[in-house]
Amino acid sequence: MRSVFLKNTSPSRSTIPPASPSRTISESLMDENIEIAESIINKWDSDSSAYAKVTSLFHDDRHEARRYLNSVRDLQSAMKHLVKANSGSDKIVMVQNLMQLAMKKLEKEFYQILAANRDYLDAESVSARSSRSSAARSSVSDFEEEDESEEDEFRFSSEPVSEMVRVSMVVMADLKAIADCMTLAGYGKECVKIYKIIRKSIVDETLYHLGVGRLMSLSQLQKMDWEVVELKIKTWLNAAKVAVKTLFYNEKILCDHVFSASVSIRESCFSEISKEAATSLFGFPEIVAKCKKTPEKMFRLLDMYETISDLLPEIQSIFSYELTSTVRSQAITSLHKLGEAVSLTLTDFETAIQKDSSKASVPGGGVHPLTRYVMNYMTVLADYSGALADIVVDWPLNLQTALPESYFGSPHELDESPVSLRFAWLVLVLLCKLDGKAELYKDVALSYMFLANNLQYVVVKVRTSNLKILLGDDWVTKHESKVKQYAFNYERMGWNKVFASLPEDPTADISPDHARDVFKKFSATFEETYKKQSSWIVPDPKLRDEIKVSVARKLGAAYGEFYKRNRVGLESFSKYAPDDLGNYLSDLFYGTGSSGSVSSSASSSSHSRGRRGGH
Repeated sequence: MRSVFLKNTSPSRSTIPPASPSRTISESLMDENIEIAESIINKWDSDSSAYAKVTSLFHDDRHEARRYLNSVRDLQSAMKHLVKANSGSDKIVMVQNLMQLAMKKLEKEFYQILAANRDYLDAESVSARSSRSSAARSSVSDFEEEDESEEDEFRFSSEPVSEMVRVSMVVMADLKAIADCMTLAGYGKECVKIYKIIRKSIVDETLYHLGVGRLMSLSQLQKMDWEVVELKIKTWLNAAKVAVKTLFYNEKILCDHVFSASVSIRESCFSEISKEAATSLFGFPEIVAKCKKTPEKMFRLLDMYETISDLLPEIQSIFSYELTSTVRSQAITSLHKLGEAVSLTLTDFETAIQKDSSKASVPGGGVHPLTRYVMNYMTVLADYSGALADIVVDWPLNLQTALPESYFGSPHELDESPVSLRFAWLVLVLLCKLDGKAELYKDVALSYMFLANNLQYVVVKVRTSNLKILLGDDWVTKHESKVKQYAFNYERMGWNKVFASLPEDPTADISPDHARDVFKKFSATFEETYKKQSSWIVPDPKLRDEIKVSVARKLGAAYGEFYKRNRVGLESFSKYAPDDLGNYLSDLFYGTGSSGSVSSSASSSSHSRGRRGGH
């Protein structure tokens, strides 16, 4: 027969409260306590009582449950007395038998409470109960004191307590009382075994419903389309937050409360319940990080990095036990592997920009697809600047490249963080590539328009996104000036023939024949330039208007002086009035190229002027 007394190895007050002197002062009182214990234990013995088979002790009669637990403690006191006074007493066997019946009943009650109250032991209820518990009450081992303190809390609390929270508090108190009693009686293993089985199944089931119940291998993941993997990552992102902030957090609260009498038991119990599931959960990002790296995967890698980084303090707190150190290690490993994968992907992204080999020039000098792709990519990337700031510290930028030395000045002027330097460098790599693509245009003026368009696109993307925070106002101002310089160069090279057709001094006196030749030459060069540029494009409305206004103002001023002085008698040769030039120019830079000549534009402009009341 099993000796329950010998299994009790913790006689200190923190685990076994000393028996009341009033209960052990005489043999007769001890015998009376044994008789009372025998009566209540037999009453609730399922093998001998049909009532006990269908009734829960803790659910139906809480006062009786208190008496039951007190009787078990009385049996422990009696056993200690009998062993010390007369180790050969027949009463020892009887007390042992009663103790085994009691443990069997409590084991069943413990199982029923755990199994029947899953909804009352959910995360919200457990957390609410924990927030109401004081440090002092958490060490109470006497069931009667615990239960009464719970009732007092309901009675005197200024905050309303929901029925679910109220029941959960009672359930947690019952579980703790039974666990304390069984542990002190030497039956802790039986109690812990039941607890582990039920609570581990709940943890595993919850993760399954969250969509992360089974760990995938690297080979399985690599066989999937990226769209499928991306869906799994999004599922993981949500599941990880719920698991850490709710599932594991509250599972630890429950475990610590139920087994508060023993540090070693609650540590091993929580470890066996959560370690396998948590290690699997936090191992998924490491597997994703090992997959083939492409730029489009960057943002999901960063999402996982941010999630683990944000959750890491809580992970380290929840899994603080030595027995759960592998969970902490796995989370840190995944974080490191994700950072490494992001760094490598950044390098691949930079290399892809440098190696872009498209030779076709963009029609009309518009924005190059590479510019759109890179800048749209980088505006999203800038939203992850916090995570990237941590990553680039561990994997700094290496400026040993084949780019011309003149391009190294800009990044080095940035007295900013490593992440700002990294973004500035990526933009610089793009701009360098665009310089090369501008050389594909045979028309120098069109190449400057291409550079103005693309740099304007870059500047607008920077100015209207988090890139501005990273690159700074000075960067924006400096590159806005470059856009204006490119636009000026376009004007100079694109309209030089038209300006050259006019005299250096348009107010100088010249012969009618000379004036006639100037009018004819101006008209011819204007039409030629207009026709050539009718298919050119400036997508940005602000830049388009600025260029057209600038050209119209300069051309109108130069031509206007000459026109005013020489038009009399030469009306048939002065094809264009100065005020018309701006109207003709208004048709440019939409990339339509449909007019083919000035005449259709002139007709449209004249019609427009007619509607406004003439010129």
